[in-house]
Amino acid sequence: MTTHTVGTREEWRAAYERQLAHEKELTRRATELAAERRRLPWVPVEKQYLFDTTAGKRTLTELFDGRSQLIVRHFMHGPNTPQGCPGCTFETDNLVGAVPHLAHRDVTFVLASRSPLPVLTAYKQRMGWDVEWVSSGGSGFDADFFEYMHVPTPRRDYGAGSGSMLDVMELMALSCFALEDGVVFHTYSTYDRGTEALNATWQLLDRAPHGRGDDFSDWPRKRDEYRT
Repeated sequence: MTTHTVGTREEWRAAYERQLAHEKELTRRATELAAERRRLPWVPVEKQYLFDTTAGKRTLTELFDGRSQLIVRHFMHGPNTPQGCPGCTFETDNLVGAVPHLAHRDVTFVLASRSPLPVLTAYKQRMGWDVEWVSSGGSGFDADFFEYMHVPTPRRDYGAGSGSMLDVMELMALSCFALEDGVVFHTYSTYDRGTEALNATWQLLDRAPHGRGDDFSDWPRKRDEYRT
């Protein structure tokens, strides 16, 4: 027998209207935040990054693939996450369907990781993803954008190494760029929980009767690893 509050249709409607007012308030605030993002200053990207791609070596400018906007999903697959991050995999399952729609709004979407291109390509094939995945390798791309996104603090204790998160793991983030008059501008980045709103599964679970739950010891997993 359920332990949840049970009520009449009239009680549900009254509670729903109160909750709906809060949702509308949140929606309005989200619209304001989106406008704030667009007003962030654009910073020219002066460093020349080189990526391994299925079309050969390409610069950041070339990753735009003829469009004026570029979204890069920093995927945790590299020296310290050689098997690929389950969380990034979970999120990418929810993102790849957007790629053709983004292309028709003048936006190119790619994944970028530090692992070698053949490793990334094999993982992409395993997951059945139709998305461009490039290797940033030793270009410093991930390290630079990790630093750009973090407010300077005293040296973090990540063990031996430079004191960067990338000494022990990979970057889980999203970075956006614009291309105007041949100049690439960095326009926006977010990391970790900041990428959560992009994941449709989280949003659906937030609307399911029991929400996200509180036991994440064996979930989410790569979809071909769920126990039947």
